[in-house]
Amino acid sequence: MLTNYSEGTIGLLLVDAARLLRLRIDRALEGAGLGLTAGEARTLAYVSLYPASRQTALAAQMNVEPMTLVSFLDKLESRGLVVREPDPTDRRAKIVQLAPDAQPTLEQVLGITRKVQEGALRDFDPNEAGMLRTLLKRMRANIAGTEPGRGPE
Repeated sequence: MLTNYSEGTIGLLLVDAARLLRLRIDRALEGAGLGLTAGEARTLAYVSLYPASRQTALAAQMNVEPMTLVSFLDKLESRGLVVREPDPTDRRAKIVQLAPDAQPTLEQVLGITRKVQEGALRDFDPNEAGMLRTLLKRMRANIAGTEPGRGPE
């Protein structure tokens, strides 16, 4: 019998904190007047994090269906924020990159995200925030290293 289950397991606490953080970020992005949905802003950030990625790899990184990503990319491309080009090794695949004019919008998105994250960590001292980041990276590496076909990151 779990005596302190009401405090939550690490997994439950982590998932709940991530859900709440993402909800705050989504609301802040939608209220920022950038003309981007939270999904489009998230896609822009992921294209920046994983430059020259295939659409399928980007969808997997974002944990969204490929068709959902295509919709986000269509809107971002129509605004001149991303470009899709044929993969030179497989013409059926598309490589996604930031467009040259995307940087100001990306900086706004990242600034909004940073501000929300700072609010989430407002009563942490810098050492605690650094330790949390270190521990989460180690946890991610441990989990990724146990997935079939993947080694530690």
